[in-house]
Amino acid sequence: MRVARWGDHLVVLLSSQAVQDMGLVEGDEVDFVDLKRRPAPCEKRDPKAEFLKAMDQFHWPAPDDYKFDRDEANVR
Repeated sequence: MRVARWGDHLVVLLSSQAVQDMGLVEGDEVDFVDLKRRPAPCEKRDPKAEFLKAMDQFHWPAPDDYKFDRDEANVR
């Protein structure tokens, strides 16, 4: 995309491929998101750590060889 001047305005020029991919036609309204002001992404959840913390509150430790998911349990 390129920003160009059109009289007293700035316009965004979209490639024909972008227009086609988004299904835009003349007269459509579009919204822009300022990526610099976008909120930071949420922290990734760690289900394994959450489960261990939940187990701690019940004073029930997991066995040392406990497998937390199917892939980990089936490693040969």
